[in-house]
Amino acid sequence: MKNFLKTRKPIKMKKGILILIFVASSLSVFAQGTDKAKSLLDEVSSKMNTYENMYVEFKYVLENKKEDVQQETRGNATLKGDLYNVNFLGTNQLFDGTKVFTIIPEDEEVNISDADADDDNTLTPSKFFSFYKKGFRYSWDKEKNIKGRKIQYIKLLPIDSNSQIDNVLLGIDVKTKHIYNLIEQGNNSTVTTLTILKFKTNQPLSSKLFSFDEAKYKEKGYTINKL
Repeated sequence: MKNFLKTRKPIKMKKGILILIFVASSLSVFAQGTDKAKSLLDEVSSKMNTYENMYVEFKYVLENKKEDVQQETRGNATLKGDLYNVNFLGTNQLFDGTKVFTIIPEDEEVNISDADADDDNTLTPSKFFSFYKKGFRYSWDKEKNIKGRKIQYIKLLPIDSNSQIDNVLLGIDVKTKHIYNLIEQGNNSTVTTLTILKFKTNQPLSSKLFSFDEAKYKEKGYTINKL
């Protein structure tokens, strides 16, 4: 999820971050585990597609014990089809279906760029719930009881041998079929965890939520960069 969390560029998540593989002692166990994982992931994707819109509050933790680094922050995102409005690390990013607008209050600037939705290496928030359908292998992993919730993990490993990602665990609430968290283990010993704190669906949304008012920001003195 690293690129999802970059704040000065369009939201992009390299698909290598969300790649799955299964290592088993026999081919039959491999097939069984993969089928179970695919079935659960399909349930999650299908359920997400029934919602008109989604609002998510999340916690992001980055940790590298070797380098004695730990960072924790929170954000939120509203999604409607391919449209999104994300607030993270003091930056607001909008996608109106054509352009991506990255608003940076600290620098008093806005970066405007074209979105490349057809890029297979780009995973927009709206694709998050179906990313596994192309170019991935996956397996059934451990189940945990977290504060009374049964969380089933699906293990993902990059197909690309040159990926910087060692593995990813995707946690799914067994009851709701919603994603609970995503834990990414990097090859450089960095572990990043994205945990969903609040999840709401089919909320009343302002018609302006996914649109950018350029005149408003020019009036505020912001620099508008069209990339």
